[in-house]
Amino acid sequence: MNMTKYIPVLQSLLFVLLLSFSGHAQEHPSLILTKAGVEKIRAELGNIPIFDATLEKVKAEVDAEIALGIDTPLPKDYSGGYTHERHKRNFFILQKAGVLYQILNDEKYALYIKDMLFQYEGMYKDLPVHPQTRSYARGKLFWQCLNDSNWLVYVSQAYDCVYDYLSKKERKQLEKNLFRPFADYISIENPQFYNRVHNHSTWGNAAVGMIGLVMGDEELIQRALYGIEDDGLPIGAKDNDGGFIKVEGQKAGFLANIDEPFSPDGYYTEGPYYQRYAMYPFLIFAEALHNVRPQQKIFEHKDGVLLKSVNTLLSLSDADGEFFPLNDAQKGMSYHSRELVTAVDIAYHYGNHNPQLLSIAEEQGQVLLDDSGLAVALGIREGKSEDFQKKSIKLSDGANGDQGGVAILRYGNEAMTLVYKYAAQGLSHGHYDKLSFSLYEKGTEILQDYGLARFVNIEQKGGGNYLKENTTWAKQTIAHNTLVQNETSHFEGKYEVGSQHHSELYFFDASNPEVQVVSAKEQNAYPGTEMHRTMALIKTDGFEKPFVLDILRVGSNAANQYDLPFYFKGQVMQTNFDFTTPKSLEPLGSDNGYQHLWSEGLGQPKGDNSQLSWLENGRFYTLTTATNNDDELHFVRIGANDPEFNLRRDAGLIIRRKNTKNTTFVSILESHGHYSPVSEFSVNANSSISKIELMLDTKEYTAVLIDAKSNTEQTLLILANENKNVNKEHIIEIKGKEYRWTGPYQFIKIN
Repeated sequence: MNMTKYIPVLQSLLFVLLLSFSGHAQEHPSLILTKAGVEKIRAELGNIPIFDATLEKVKAEVDAEIALGIDTPLPKDYSGGYTHERHKRNFFILQKAGVLYQILNDEKYALYIKDMLFQYEGMYKDLPVHPQTRSYARGKLFWQCLNDSNWLVYVSQAYDCVYDYLSKKERKQLEKNLFRPFADYISIENPQFYNRVHNHSTWGNAAVGMIGLVMGDEELIQRALYGIEDDGLPIGAKDNDGGFIKVEGQKAGFLANIDEPFSPDGYYTEGPYYQRYAMYPFLIFAEALHNVRPQQKIFEHKDGVLLKSVNTLLSLSDADGEFFPLNDAQKGMSYHSRELVTAVDIAYHYGNHNPQLLSIAEEQGQVLLDDSGLAVALGIREGKSEDFQKKSIKLSDGANGDQGGVAILRYGNEAMTLVYKYAAQGLSHGHYDKLSFSLYEKGTEILQDYGLARFVNIEQKGGGNYLKENTTWAKQTIAHNTLVQNETSHFEGKYEVGSQHHSELYFFDASNPEVQVVSAKEQNAYPGTEMHRTMALIKTDGFEKPFVLDILRVGSNAANQYDLPFYFKGQVMQTNFDFTTPKSLEPLGSDNGYQHLWSEGLGQPKGDNSQLSWLENGRFYTLTTATNNDDELHFVRIGANDPEFNLRRDAGLIIRRKNTKNTTFVSILESHGHYSPVSEFSVNANSSISKIELMLDTKEYTAVLIDAKSNTEQTLLILANENKNVNKEHIIEIKGKEYRWTGPYQFIKIN
């Protein structure tokens, strides 16, 4: 008999037996707040400004809800509807009321929690499955099990806070009729939701585990950590988004949801938007395990990746703290969200007390009302805060860090930030956009990633859920700043294919802040075609600000049509090429996202370089690209075939190169000058580039010459396309001049 699978259960049972023999029963609260922590908080009240201010705000909020009375309506709505939002509001208030009861020792908060819990107990035992049928896993209080799990994660904390306030009989009634059936429903009765690797399941695992910890229910705790052993799910089952629910050999449970989606660098494969969402259950349940089951050593699991991931996630934000919209992502989500307040406080308290996290907490302006929030408040009070340093960084993707990744190149105080994606598919929330990029100046999008097609929790837009345009537009390759071949998306837009592949980092070098380079290759997006994209963030003489040099080499075994889009934000200022605009608009294509692009203009290059300049947020920007006489320059705007106006009307320029096997696209993006509507002065409104030229392009080497208008010097970037060894010495001749260097590239100033 194989005993290996029973070892975790036996270890936990042994721990329970040891506690029983020692006569030590579990204390309450013990999940997030602890008895010792409550005593410390009470002793410090009135002397910890950020904590005191948070406490007053939360108290006013909860007192107002208590005055309104308890409402637990019969569920009927999608997200954004009244019943959905009321039950959501209830679980937030229950958790906050529990904290207030412990800190202020005011019985009215415990009574409020008790009354609401018994109101839920009275309705839940006879509650049918939610009437809305869209979800692959319908909940009872909410339209999907995901939101039911949200409820239980928060309510378990409230129950922990009033556990000793309730009588044994009352606890038994709640656990028998509400908590245990609730946990069983989202797990045993919905294994397609619970028993997988996905942010949904993380919430489910945390919900089952946290209520199990409060109740002392060992079966629930083990189910949370390791999943359901015999779930009955067929291999290849999918959810509503087309993501795999079960794949061959994949484990389940909370630990698997740490092991699989996180890379060793702390990057979460679904992207920063969903990493932000999942950080709450990851860290709250981890904190509860740390407090109740320290033998689990959860914060040491996978080399401490949970705590490491907080710094990683903070690094995936722009100068305003907004997360880069990789994969499915709603723009504007930032580290000011409640999930990141939790993440920052827990990472500070249970990590190494990184003083840089304190500056983020100060920006957030609030802390958790618990042990970790107290630690942060004390650190701020004692003047330990340091500015959070966002640096250029490469983040690996995949459980073992071997499935591509994301690189961020930053110059100075985020004067320019380049985000380059060469990652894995990103589970069901992934987009088909290998080697795509976006560009920021401070918090301003220069070239944008669209993000998701969804209005989260806005009932008028599809019940707040994903819109069909998320599939027909946002996930398609043409929606991103990357190469499209023959008007088809990478991997033909098939999840089953895309999930098997990832791009490969060629090299990354940010050692010189004046010339930072990242290069990656993709060989599977289009069979028979290889893409190699190198991006450099450069600050050199002749340019007011740093600029981005983009070199995209394409090699194929057949002639193709290549489209390279650039989605810009702002008002067009000028071009150096002529173009025509149609009298009536037609879509650029019929499928794969092209049906959503209005064709607004068609231009032809007038020379070797084509330029487009625009104005956004008081700054001028110019795209300069090396073009051929046969290239087509398409002005496009999103919004075709969109009868319900679900898509933003953003603009783009597409460089189209037809009937070509092997080619190289070379472009520069620069920021220059400014315009003030107050003074009505424009300064440095024109591009600094005289020309860019592809001086050499062979299988082994590519060289690009950059000529600035205001400088007698020219600059040359040379790439070794096949040998990235940092010790490899290269010698080549370009137009009669010899160049020598060591490593995968060389940036040279030429007199």
